[in-house]
Amino acid sequence: MSNVARVSPIRPHWLTLAWVVPVAGLLVAAPYLFDTFQTLTLTYGLIAAIGALGFNLLLGYTGLLSFGHSAYFGAGTYTVAFLVKYLKIASMELLLAGSVVVSAIVSVLFGYVCVRYTRIFFGILTLALSQVLWSLAFKFFWVTGGTDGLRVPTPTLLGTGPLDDKMDFLAHRYYYYVLVIFAACVLIMWVVVHSPFGKALQAIRDNETRAEFIGIRIRRYRLIAFVISGVYTGLAGALWGPLNGLASPDILVWTFSGEIVFMTVLGGFTTFVGPIVGAVAFTYLKTYAVGFTTYWQLLLGTVLLVLVLALPTGITGAIQQLVARLRRSV
Repeated sequence: MSNVARVSPIRPHWLTLAWVVPVAGLLVAAPYLFDTFQTLTLTYGLIAAIGALGFNLLLGYTGLLSFGHSAYFGAGTYTVAFLVKYLKIASMELLLAGSVVVSAIVSVLFGYVCVRYTRIFFGILTLALSQVLWSLAFKFFWVTGGTDGLRVPTPTLLGTGPLDDKMDFLAHRYYYYVLVIFAACVLIMWVVVHSPFGKALQAIRDNETRAEFIGIRIRRYRLIAFVISGVYTGLAGALWGPLNGLASPDILVWTFSGEIVFMTVLGGFTTFVGPIVGAVAFTYLKTYAVGFTTYWQLLLGTVLLVLVLALPTGITGAIQQLVARLRRSV
């Protein structure tokens, strides 16, 4: 895994700066430009982008491929469900705070074990640990609801809940709530990856031996990156719960971790905005594939296979190469 990252280092992307204003304007105006269904789909995409952004801190910047990020996503979602069902908490702010704490705890416990290893050993270990949580959610049905899951009602945002129509509430107020958190997460991650800490992670990814030789404490830095990544994914799970309305073991299955990996690779893990683009694109592809045919897994798999083979550097990487060719031809 680290060899792939070494060949394709993270580099600044022209989309990051040139498209900030128009994309931000489009996101702000989305509820008034699109219908409710399109807005809710975009909300799902932004939530997935938060998780993919956190995941890429491990894959793109640290060179570690995790197959267990469904554990932190599920931890965030189930924390919201538990707090609502058993403690009767309705405030989204408290629900997010609780989810972040639980996700951080799970990330620390899992990360302490996983960061001792690299390459395929790291990936398999994260996969195994995530399946432990899936097993607990599946077996302890009197607590988790089993395969039926737990209902997650619409929470209050900043002290106020839905005044009239629930769908209108989710497509407007909740959308902007998610958008603000998404923007904050992007800004924080940008600062993290461009800080000395982020540069140290890239040094570890490129050459672990040299990084250790200059005094970087490898396991400590990997553990911190692991926890930040887990918290981001847990936060995404917490936001996803009220939007989906249900917390079920499906989000803890290893295939859900595979979707997070696919999002990141599809967008391009060698650029900062790649995971964001990939998450939104994957969300729309999956949504329309489900609505198009009952064999949506086959259709989605075929489309993704073609995209990955045709765009080995991801969507953003392909755009970057196209722009470079156009500049050379001018």
